[in-house]
Amino acid sequence: MKKIIIMIILASVAWFAYQEFSAPPSAGKSKSRPIANVVVAKAAMEPVRDEVEALGTSKAYESITVTPKVTEVATQINFNDGDSVEKGRLLVQLQDREQLARVTVAKVRVSDHQRELERIRSLVTSQTIAELERDRLLTLIDTAKAELVQAQSALNDRKIIAPFNGRLGLRQISVGSLVSPGTIITTLDDISIIKLDFSVPERFLQSLAIGKNVEATAVAFPDELFSGRVVSIDSRVNPTTRAVTVRAEIPNTEHRLLPGMLMKVKLIKQSREALILPESAIIPIQGRHYVYLVNEEDVVIKREVALGLRKRGWVEVLKGVELGEQVVIRGILKVRPGDKVKVQFSERFSFLEEAKEGPTA
Repeated sequence: MKKIIIMIILASVAWFAYQEFSAPPSAGKSKSRPIANVVVAKAAMEPVRDEVEALGTSKAYESITVTPKVTEVATQINFNDGDSVEKGRLLVQLQDREQLARVTVAKVRVSDHQRELERIRSLVTSQTIAELERDRLLTLIDTAKAELVQAQSALNDRKIIAPFNGRLGLRQISVGSLVSPGTIITTLDDISIIKLDFSVPERFLQSLAIGKNVEATAVAFPDELFSGRVVSIDSRVNPTTRAVTVRAEIPNTEHRLLPGMLMKVKLIKQSREALILPESAIIPIQGRHYVYLVNEEDVVIKREVALGLRKRGWVEVLKGVELGEQVVIRGILKVRPGDKVKVQFSERFSFLEEAKEGPTA
């Protein structure tokens, strides 16, 4: 009995539902869709760049650790921490009295042999003295000159001189310190130009070339962009990382960048003109991409597009949109193809803002 009652109720509900949906709509119930407001942007040609991003480490253009060649006591230090020095400047003087004496002795010996040679030169010509004596004196002169060069070299080793222009690091010794080969006195770096080494995956080898532009940023200067160019590419690919090391040089006339800094690098592979749209205009559906266009009658048209390069805030359109066409970038969820809309134009500077906000209803 209960089953029969339930079946009757269900049949009644179905009948009334049929009558409701099959009946023509009354004049009081018909309503037209309101005209939605949308924001549009015109498809425009803009310069775009194909880039490779990487992390690099800065290095000085020239860099050495200043150390002595000999074991000796430091008698004079002619620099302070962080000094900028020119090539040839004396940095440290080591004890050299013994070497000065040896140089003096060698000079005296050379002069003595040369005077003796001058005295016997005329006698050799007149054959009063055998040529053997002249040859002996010539040998003594050559030997004395070699000893003078050796003594002078030992004397020069007691002077530590800057081999190039640069900035010194911290001083590690004091006057009176006994230094020997390997003792670190200070560092010297030429940072007028910074070398920046970074790794690029091997799949980009074809687009690498000497002279390509790079842009780099450092944590210490987040709002500043440092520009340079590629000067060399390693001849080998790292078999572990499958990447090749690229070296760029960045002018550093103000000496703001220092060796050892971690920098974010953008290698500019190619720069070109492309048709771009705000990223918020793209509607992804099942692996395809669409946009809503607004024609001259302010009617929405749906169109499939092919995309190219994508960056944060904008996207390159390869096919599907013509230059100057109006594309909906805000209000996408409020409209459907065929709807008439009220159009408001977006400012060009809002492209990046559109990407952050995304499509709005």
